[in-house]
Amino acid sequence: MKYLMWLLKAAIFFTLFAFALNNQQTVAVHFFFGTLWQAPLVLVVLATFACGLALGVFVMMPRWWKKRKSASRHPFAASTHGTDENPATLHHGI
Repeated sequence: MKYLMWLLKAAIFFTLFAFALNNQQTVAVHFFFGTLWQAPLVLVVLATFACGLALGVFVMMPRWWKKRKSASRHPFAASTHGTDENPATLHHGI
C-alpha cells in the first residue's frame, strides 16, 4: 500500500512536470485600464489556481470561525457528538 501511494504521487508529479514543459510559450494577460502581464502559460495557470485557492479559503473563513466559536462554547457537545449514531447517516456538509 505504501509503495502504491508513492507510485501515484510520482505519476501525478511527472504528469504535472510534463504539462509545465509543454506549456512554456509566453502568453499575454490583459487586465483593466490597459495593463498587460506577459508570462509563461504554466505560470499563468499556477497563478490562477493559487488565486482561486486563496479566494476559496477567504470565503470559507467565516464558517470556520463560527464553528470554532460554537465548539469552544460547548466543548462536551462537540466531543460526544455522533457516538450513538450510525456514522453512515451523519452529514458533514459536503
